[in-house]
Amino acid sequence: MNKSELIDAIAASADISKATAGKALDAVIESVTDALKSGDSVVLVGFGTFSVTDRPARTGRNPQTGKALEIAAAKKPSFKAGKALKEAVN
Repeated sequence: MNKSELIDAIAASADISKATAGKALDAVIESVTDALKSGDSVVLVGFGTFSVTDRPARTGRNPQTGKALEIAAAKKPSFKAGKALKEAVN
């Protein structure tokens, strides 16, 4: 399912226009992004938790030359599915 299909599903489920559903989805995505940028986590009970994890610096290898190179530390977004979502999928 892509974004436009998700907007169609939201509009049909909530009985609202596609434009309103699109604005609502964009607002949710923006809110989650802003929370993660500020270091907070977003917990949707039954669905899951969005959070930021730290990835430490490490040494990698260039596959063409085999030469070692340093990969910088980074933060990455992560998602952990909630119990209800896991049960619904299985």
